[in-house]
Amino acid sequence: MTNLTLKQLRYFEALARQGHFGRAADACAISQPALSMQIKELEESLGTALFERSARQVRLTGFGEEFSSRVRDVLRAVDELEDLARASRDRLVGRLRIGVIPTVAPYLLPKLIGDLTRIHDGLDLNVRETVTPKLIRELEEGRLDTAIVALPVSEPSLTEVALFSENFVLVRPGEDEGKPVPNREMLREMRLLLLEEGHCFRDQALSFCNMHTTKPRELLDGSSLSTLVQMVGAGIGVTLIPEMAVAVETRSASVSVAHFRDPQPSRTIGMIWRKTSPLAEQLLQIAEDVQRSAESLREEKNALT
Repeated sequence: MTNLTLKQLRYFEALARQGHFGRAADACAISQPALSMQIKELEESLGTALFERSARQVRLTGFGEEFSSRVRDVLRAVDELEDLARASRDRLVGRLRIGVIPTVAPYLLPKLIGDLTRIHDGLDLNVRETVTPKLIRELEEGRLDTAIVALPVSEPSLTEVALFSENFVLVRPGEDEGKPVPNREMLREMRLLLLEEGHCFRDQALSFCNMHTTKPRELLDGSSLSTLVQMVGAGIGVTLIPEMAVAVETRSASVSVAHFRDPQPSRTIGMIWRKTSPLAEQLLQIAEDVQRSAESLREEKNALT
């Protein structure tokens, strides 16, 4: 067997993750024929097939599954060697792969990206927005350096740093402005609109309402906070959203916003990264930057109200 190359392993990992030659080629910024040739050469070097190919998708073979887990370990180790070199510098430069949950990304990222690029000259931000379980998996596989999520995640391999807390507010149709704010028992009797399965904010809202055993027919799901707020404006039900989302999501919807009585439902947003990351010291600095950006955003919002 000839020596395998890191390039081949990265192309293999992309194809295993995407399950499609075209999407994998796009992810690697190369042509599809070039990717196909590299995968073919890799399989010839190994003397066995890594993928089952069909007209619609690509699947790993049994050997490919085992090979894939080893490749992830190799690529993660290589990335951490690169991170070790970056950590030895006086300042953080180069690529920083950061994940953000969807109930934070649209509201914090516009300011955060501007602040980070201004503070850290030479920083190349790669942002990934998806739900917490995927962010945790990609962190553990070495495909992300850090992520901004709701805490706790309680993963032994990850460091958690709390950044800020925020309350949830009730969004109701506009005609409900001024009406008494329902308590959690009353909410259980209302048509509550929630994010679809997989979003941690859904679980937090259900926990506040003590509705873990609620029948599916009593809930309606949406794919984003924007969708939920627009549905409320159409008179379909009520929803909960985090305070940071209020200004953006309610500006074009006929809704009213109300705060719950204490103790108010809330969440803690923080940053997580691998405990083995050589960039831990630099990521602590980034966490402080994120904290300042969030506080500045809150002050700007308060100044307008």
